[in-house]
Amino acid sequence: MVGLLLVGHSADVVRGVLAMVAQAAPAVPTGGAGGLAGGRLGTNAVDATEALRATLEASGGDGVVALLDLGSAAMALEIALEALEPGERERVMATDAPFVEGAVLAAVASAGGASLAGVRAAAESARAMAKLPRA
Repeated sequence: MVGLLLVGHSADVVRGVLAMVAQAAPAVPTGGAGGLAGGRLGTNAVDATEALRATLEASGGDGVVALLDLGSAAMALEIALEALEPGERERVMATDAPFVEGAVLAAVASAGGASLAGVRAAAESARAMAKLPRA
């Protein structure tokens, strides 16, 4: 089953989104990295690398879709990807999909058996989600 990796700037936000994902699709492998020591905001590439490795392993070879909260989280993910072997890197897809909505939709797609590309597409479909009733 395709796993999800959340890389963010706040440990609380990452934990919260992981909790939503766990309620929506409890069987989906997940990992997260967010925040710095002392509760400070930021991203830690070492934490992202550990979370990526664990999630990739838990996916059983199906791969991982990585979601980022803010642009600079991409640097932590880049460093994490560099730590992987080329064959492992091929099983990771990053997306700039909305962090919360994208994670939930991706998790539901993964739980339904979607492919790696399908899970990323589900996350990215969150961009078109209406949050308010359309007139």
